[in-house]
Amino acid sequence: MSEPITVAVTRHVDPERAAEVAAWARAGQDLLSARPGYLGSGWIRPDPDSPDWHMLFRFADADSLAAWEASPERAWWVGSAQGLVEDARHERRTGIEGWFDEPSSVEVVSSAPPAPPRWKQMVAIFIVFYPLSLAANAFFGWLIPGWPLWLRVLVSVVTVTPIMTYAALPLVTRALRPWLSRPSRAR
Repeated sequence: MSEPITVAVTRHVDPERAAEVAAWARAGQDLLSARPGYLGSGWIRPDPDSPDWHMLFRFADADSLAAWEASPERAWWVGSAQGLVEDARHERRTGIEGWFDEPSSVEVVSSAPPAPPRWKQMVAIFIVFYPLSLAANAFFGWLIPGWPLWLRVLVSVVTVTPIMTYAALPLVTRALRPWLSRPSRAR
């Protein structure tokens, strides 16, 4: 007994020609829907400006898929996209690997929280940067007082930047997280 086959095709599309490609994709779905063994199809775009379109279709078995791939309708349809789309990747999955099989579990992934307003980010950076900068300037002013200002500042920046990036800023950001993530009140 043959297993269903799901085919995933990633195609590159010029976003300015999205309306034409959408019509082309619908025509392909119409052609597919008339084929024996056809189980379903669809296409998605990550966002309206993305050049990548992901197209999926599924057939009941390898023979049905092979008949579609050898059909004059498919040859005409693929040929009509010359200069309109560019195939980037094809992938086939069968049986339990198919994307349309009933999932055994569902994982809901929430989107990342929105970034805090820039003024809050500025305050958090200031809380870290000012004391570190003050301490570094005092220390290097004492340690290497005869060096030219540009060289003392360079040594200070090279020393303080990793401390700020990997230790101080994450610590302060964690401490300020409730305030940083609190939505601003509407005026």
